[in-house]
Amino acid sequence: MWRHCIDRWPLLPVLLLFLLLSGTETAPLAGAAPQPVPAPSRLIVPAAGSYRLPVIQPGPRGMVLDSDGRDMPLERYTTGRVTLLSFMYTYCTDASACPALFSTLNALRERLLNAPALAHRVRLVSMSFDPVNDTPEAMKNYGGALAQPSQSLRWHFLTSRSVERLQPILDELGQSTSVQLDKQGRPTRLYYHQVKLFLFDQRGRVREIYSPAFLQPELIYRDIQTLLLEADTTQTHAAVPDRLLQR
Repeated sequence: MWRHCIDRWPLLPVLLLFLLLSGTETAPLAGAAPQPVPAPSRLIVPAAGSYRLPVIQPGPRGMVLDSDGRDMPLERYTTGRVTLLSFMYTYCTDASACPALFSTLNALRERLLNAPALAHRVRLVSMSFDPVNDTPEAMKNYGGALAQPSQSLRWHFLTSRSVERLQPILDELGQSTSVQLDKQGRPTRLYYHQVKLFLFDQRGRVREIYSPAFLQPELIYRDIQTLLLEADTTQTHAAVPDRLLQR
């Protein structure tokens, strides 16, 4: 992911080094009076199509459950459209985790709905990594009106039949999770997990992975545009005879 970011922002390593050194000098010691923290700078987003998102890896395979409880291949939700996939669980209370992902996706949804020509070529997918508690019915309730099929931009809320079916999908994408334990060492309903958002092209290949620092709707919107422009260019070239392309 960092290599892709450097391709888009050549000065990013210098900025990161500056922020790291600045943080080292001004970070307060434990117990010290808190110091004012400057608001994080927003990245300057390059124009869509002015950069390329290399293929990171093939998309994972496996079976999932839709919100009606039907077994479906995961590829149904990662191919055919540019797709944003995130893992979450409905009981998450950490504002910087699942709620932050949900907020980002909702803001992006509103942005896409204002561009209908793009919206129908994109899908959002939220998939629970807590299949024990997040049943299809629970996921349908969580999605609410956002999951209605009448929307031009589909947002699917998925779960799995079991942890055993889900784990290979998580492993393929490097999405680590673990159950939090209480003081007596008993499992709770809370999870430790990485916050990631995966961008798939129409062929189901992972083209970008967003960490919390890059959960910016405008940035993701430009990446979606870039993938769709790439797909349009590929289709145009495929439709033109080789003898014309060589002129």
